[in-house]
Amino acid sequence: MKKMMSLVGRSLYFLMGWRLEPLPSYFSSKHVIIGFPHTSNMDAIRAFTGFWIIRRTGHIMVKKEWFFWPASLFLKALGSIPVNRGASQGVVEQMVEIFNTRNEFLLAIVPEGTRKKVPTIKTGFWHIARAAKVSIICWYLDNENKTARWLAEIIPGEDKIEDLIRIRDLYERAGYRFPLDITLSSPGNSSRS
Repeated sequence: MKKMMSLVGRSLYFLMGWRLEPLPSYFSSKHVIIGFPHTSNMDAIRAFTGFWIIRRTGHIMVKKEWFFWPASLFLKALGSIPVNRGASQGVVEQMVEIFNTRNEFLLAIVPEGTRKKVPTIKTGFWHIARAAKVSIICWYLDNENKTARWLAEIIPGEDKIEDLIRIRDLYERAGYRFPLDITLSSPGNSSRS
């Protein structure tokens, strides 16, 4: 089944005129994968198609309210994970629990959170990766060259702002500047958290 889906994925990328770079050597069974930019619904199609190509299941977080029949069948088939935003156990803790109980878990997150222009990115991905003790893979949809690229692996350190600046600089060198207002990225609008 995975081989067939990989062939379907490669065909779709070919039809879209896109290509996916080979998996980097640092790619393993558990990561938080962040993707930029998020400009259209096609980004999600390219992301899921990319997971088919590499024969892995990518997971995204979806509000648990969306998991009703028959939509739940489609969401589960895509690897969606129901998240209870009102639970006493926060979203970070819910994702860490999943990382801790699975042998393979690739959580895909779009830090911009929307296709609209935003003043800064959401930083929940960093908190999840750090708490789960997994690395962050930086994935880039290079629209100019129609290439899905793996930029680097980031191991979350002690300083969130320092890591965010490293990530911003990686994307900037690749040709994309994502919004990062350091004062808005941290709780309490401080420059350090």
